[in-house]
Amino acid sequence: MPLQSLANGIQDGLQGKSFDGSLKFDCGNDGVIVLADGTASTTDRDTDCTIRISTDNLKKLLTGKLNPMTGVMMGKLKISGDMGVAMKLGKLIG
Repeated sequence: MPLQSLANGIQDGLQGKSFDGSLKFDCGNDGVIVLADGTASTTDRDTDCTIRISTDNLKKLLTGKLNPMTGVMMGKLKISGDMGVAMKLGKLIG
């Protein structure tokens, strides 16, 4: 499953950083990555914030090739729920 390797990479990136709240990357038919309680998993659950994004665009977002604000304006990612959690993510991966 391609999302598992992405989740593992996010998990490694979270080491030593604190992330309050919970966030879900919803990649449609490819599945989900949920960040909660300091972990990244591919098990779906309710979260404070959901970001709908394609797997390709998620990879670009995580590697810095897609700016989050540009992505929203271009419709490449859609955020629902708690915007504050999404903003924290921006600082985490920024």
